[in-house]
Amino acid sequence: MRETELWTRLRALLGDAYAPVWADSVVHVDLGGRTVTQALADGVPVRRIWLAACVILDVPEAQR
Repeated sequence: MRETELWTRLRALLGDAYAPVWADSVVHVDLGGRTVTQALADGVPVRRIWLAACVILDVPEAQR
């Protein structure tokens, strides 16, 4: 998964305006206490970030 796909999926779920706010503010235990933005900056694999977001956003298994 590429970073652009992550952002496309987050925007589809949360909307264009809220997705970046959510990515900057929600801390994920599965990402070591980092936000999506922090995890990306730290080089965490994008697929791992997406799966952590899926848990919090309750994304159905088929869409993960």
